[in-house]
Amino acid sequence: MQCISSTEKALQGIPSEIIVVDNHSQDESCQWVKTHFPKVRLIQNKENLGFSKGNNVGVKIAKGKYLCLLNPDTIVGEGVFSHLIRFADEHPDLGIVAPQLIDGTGKFLPESKRNIPTPKIAFQKLLKINKNYYSNLAEEATGKVDVLVGAFMLMQKARYEEVGMLDEDYFMYGEDIDLSYKFLKAGYQNYYVGSQKVLHYKGESTLKDKKYRERFYGAMDIFYQKHFQRARILNPLIKLLLQLAKFLHPKTPCKNEISSCEKIYWVSEYPISEKISNKLKEKVIHISKDEIDKLEIKKSQLIFDAKSMEYQEIFSIMTNLKINQNYFRIKPVNFNFTVGSDDSKSQGIVLNFDC
Repeated sequence: MQCISSTEKALQGIPSEIIVVDNHSQDESCQWVKTHFPKVRLIQNKENLGFSKGNNVGVKIAKGKYLCLLNPDTIVGEGVFSHLIRFADEHPDLGIVAPQLIDGTGKFLPESKRNIPTPKIAFQKLLKINKNYYSNLAEEATGKVDVLVGAFMLMQKARYEEVGMLDEDYFMYGEDIDLSYKFLKAGYQNYYVGSQKVLHYKGESTLKDKKYRERFYGAMDIFYQKHFQRARILNPLIKLLLQLAKFLHPKTPCKNEISSCEKIYWVSEYPISEKISNKLKEKVIHISKDEIDKLEIKKSQLIFDAKSMEYQEIFSIMTNLKINQNYFRIKPVNFNFTVGSDDSKSQGIVLNFDC
């Protein structure tokens, strides 16, 4: 709900449509979309088709010149679409363009800009030698990169179809690397625009369990077989290395505990409601966004009221305060809950004030 709400706000003044493809959710997701976002085109798949097939189902009915593939566990800043569409119009060689991604703690996500993970580079990463895995382009810079992340990809629909769309051999993981590489092989350039930020909770999309490891390393096997001729010759070695990587991959448990904090701040131009205050069961300090720079905020939780702030302002504050062990929650416009994540490797935390 937060993703769609922020997307609608960012698309104001831009002729556009929002298409939600639901891969057979077992919760109330579809009903929430119908109730709160009646203008959204909702596709309800009768089974989980996976990331590639699910996105391609939506693409087939899309009418726009440009497509933006967007994960549901994201929040987009108000200027992201207008800025990137303008950038795309100015770059005739464009394949994909994407912004800087940050996680729920305000930390930059290095997968925002990557190099092609050749078998050699992938093996180096396994050994924690990451110097060649990520692009050396500065976080705030703009420039050409090889691989962008599937959480946010903006491109021309015609070119997306020209290069073969998301490869449906991938169920989940690897398809964004594959698509990025196909654009490069077709003679286009992929661009990273670091001045624009999108929050990606990341851990909300998947759990780092055995199934995750099977899918991730299975996807990399598909990628190498498709795009690297030598990989076919070295197939037994590649498979051995992937099995080794799968075995050594850190097994991160999903943890949803709320991080401890010394103070809770309600950041808004409006007073905190009694319902929210009672739910938190702690004294909440009301401050405006302009007061943040005047205070020394450490080991605290900040609840941002999106009704009185732009998301890009929230992202900026999160980035500035992330080093002080602070944690962040966001209350979306017109919804009575907060969303946040204190660790990009685990699922996020939702606090509902209506129950």
